[in-house]
Amino acid sequence: MICTTVRNGSDCPFMTKSGCSYEGGVCKPIIEKCEGCNRVGEFASEKYCMSAPDPEARWKTGNCNLATHVKNVVVEKKQKVNPIKASKRGGR
Repeated sequence: MICTTVRNGSDCPFMTKSGCSYEGGVCKPIIEKCEGCNRVGEFASEKYCMSAPDPEARWKTGNCNLATHVKNVVVEKKQKVNPIKASKRGGR
């Protein structure tokens, strides 16, 4: 449904006919870590996340899984090679 509380005019999964069903009845503004994300929208001079009603809760366990400005870097571990086994494999 269309939000009628904080994010007027945008689609909100928490909005019901009786109002906002999220705890407290309103979405919370973004935090510093959310700056630069493509999912941030500005409504009534405040910035809110378009995907999460409580952005601070998304960042509690590390990076937000919805953040578009954060790149996940996968570090590949080099596996130790046994030289004896490597020499046997090379002879095939």
